[in-house]
Amino acid sequence: MENALVLTLILVMLEIFEALMQRAETLYGVIERLYNWYRKSIFLFFLMHPGFYFVLFVVVATGVFNVYMVIILVMKIFDLFYKIELIKTIFLKQHIPSDLAAMLEWKIPGWFFLTGAALYPPLLYYALMS
Repeated sequence: MENALVLTLILVMLEIFEALMQRAETLYGVIERLYNWYRKSIFLFFLMHPGFYFVLFVVVATGVFNVYMVIILVMKIFDLFYKIELIKTIFLKQHIPSDLAAMLEWKIPGWFFLTGAALYPPLLYYALMS
């Protein structure tokens, strides 16, 4: 139980770090921030998502790979590749469909960036406790 709580708290801190590094007024601002890391190095882009690697570490270190862990990993993998596809579409191909262009200008509330810190740690805790 003690290890589960410590690992969960570490994930909370990593998710808050990710939220602070990605925070912007609009979706375009978020993707632009991520593109700056991507442009420097794709590896740097991936390093800006430490929660993903931490969850992989937890799976390997604890040997726990249940439904909750699968949900976390699937959501994080989807998130990473969706961001990469948006970066490719907006900055590399420079072909933005009209519906995507409208979405890019939507204002994002500040609390939205903390959804990862509110979602993944409880799932990790459930995974480790079951």
